[in-house]
Amino acid sequence: MKKLQILLMLACCVAFSCDLQAADTVFVKETQVPVLLERQDNILFYLRLNANESQTFDEVVMRFSENTNLQDIQNVKLYYSGTEALQDYDKKRFAPVSYLSFVSPGKTLAANPSYSILKSEITNVSKRKLALAGKQKLFPGVNYFWVSLQMKPGTSLTAKVSAEITSVILDKRQAPMKMVSPQGIVHRMGIGVRHAGDDGSAAFRIPGLATSIKGTLLAVYDVRYNSSVDLQEHVDVGLSRSTDGGQTWEKMRLPLAFGETGGLPAGQNGVGDPCILVDTQTNTIWVVAAWTHGMGNKRAWVSSYPGMDKTRTAQLILTKSTDDGKTWSQPINITDQVKDPSWYFLLQGPGRGITMHDGTLVFPIQFIDSTRVPNAGIMYSKDRGETWKLHNLARNNTTEAQVAEVEPGVLMLNMRDNRGGSRAVATTSDLGNTWTEHVSSRKALQEPVCMASLINVKASENCFGKDLLLFSNPNTTKGRHHITIKASLDGGVTWLPQHQVLLDEESCWGYSCLSMIDSETVGILYESSVAQITFQAVRLTDILCK
Repeated sequence: MKKLQILLMLACCVAFSCDLQAADTVFVKETQVPVLLERQDNILFYLRLNANESQTFDEVVMRFSENTNLQDIQNVKLYYSGTEALQDYDKKRFAPVSYLSFVSPGKTLAANPSYSILKSEITNVSKRKLALAGKQKLFPGVNYFWVSLQMKPGTSLTAKVSAEITSVILDKRQAPMKMVSPQGIVHRMGIGVRHAGDDGSAAFRIPGLATSIKGTLLAVYDVRYNSSVDLQEHVDVGLSRSTDGGQTWEKMRLPLAFGETGGLPAGQNGVGDPCILVDTQTNTIWVVAAWTHGMGNKRAWVSSYPGMDKTRTAQLILTKSTDDGKTWSQPINITDQVKDPSWYFLLQGPGRGITMHDGTLVFPIQFIDSTRVPNAGIMYSKDRGETWKLHNLARNNTTEAQVAEVEPGVLMLNMRDNRGGSRAVATTSDLGNTWTEHVSSRKALQEPVCMASLINVKASENCFGKDLLLFSNPNTTKGRHHITIKASLDGGVTWLPQHQVLLDEESCWGYSCLSMIDSETVGILYESSVAQITFQAVRLTDILCK
């Protein structure tokens, strides 16, 4: 009899316990994308639940970590974004559409009200634990919610936010939760240097970044007025300056813009894919880009032909600044100096060039040869940019490359390889006359066939006192996502997993360029999933000390 009473009591406890917990599981995904300081909304968490039995989403409770500065937070919001199409249930997505766009002009800074309903907002965050009220009647089937974060103006680019969802209440009962993202995610700040629609331009692409002797950050990019497509189109080279480490950026300048040159419309005088270089002996800033004249708005990659005249082949154009990037010279055409007449197309990196220890200026280049095969190499100047030369290709069937001086007089060229899978790497000690394949080539750095960045940071120029190579690209072999910065301590032979940091996991165009801000911090300008040209500042300790 006593045993029966105990069993009945246990059964009642189990029944009571089950009654306290909602039946439907809430799936939670924490984002790994930049938190843009200028955005009114940044997606922090996605929530998905299939409302088989639940009727109401009451609230979600979250907690900020102890190392998050609550004074940096402007507000936290909860949005409801409706339901999923029946045929897409098995895709197990966390958003049926993009709640925040990076491609729609005028719709990149705040949640699109067509796709999201604001349920609650907490401002003046003073407590680490927050309860965001939902009070949302659930649609039968899959329902979507998301948590938004807005930072205060002036928040440091090196600030970080860590948070977690602690509970979700459905029908006044705590729901079972399942996290589908890694633990310990750190949310890093960023600035959208260029958003779709800025200055009347539909899109911005192809970032290049350099730091002047005065410490000014100089960001270059394509200003693609009509769409995001490549040359031939109405494209100018834009430039933004920052004198405070990337925290703020000045009004856009146009170092190269051809307009209605030669009686043809601007759409047939595009100039783009810029590469920027700082002469570290004089602080003269150089930008090189490809000018395409009269190609009938077809893609320049296939519409540029052998020859030298601008009516048949793309032209290689330089411009320079002697006042720290504030004003720029008239275009300087160097096509005759460096192009072989049999080549179809000669153009720059894009990204950035370098000044070698002996003062030689070096730009990465690429060209389509007489057999229509693309190849990567370098061009250089030994007279402060007055004349330019190039020698031989580093590897065939390669395109966009970046160059670094890894030892005095030794250049490393890191190349986009059309074979796919991983980066090609070669070195030269005679300015490209001869090349040697590097031990890491086609092995160490995976890629999805995309532009990447490589910089050398000397021991005397960083807080670790060690020679460093820093590299960034989409850290994948298929698709462009998971933008990552990696570090090598052995001259690029190995790139260890513990020496890297993930910045953006979502799909994007994926081009990037690195430049040191100071001895402790590297800046990255890249095509992210949240803004077309995004800047972030990352401490070297975040990359190397884990």
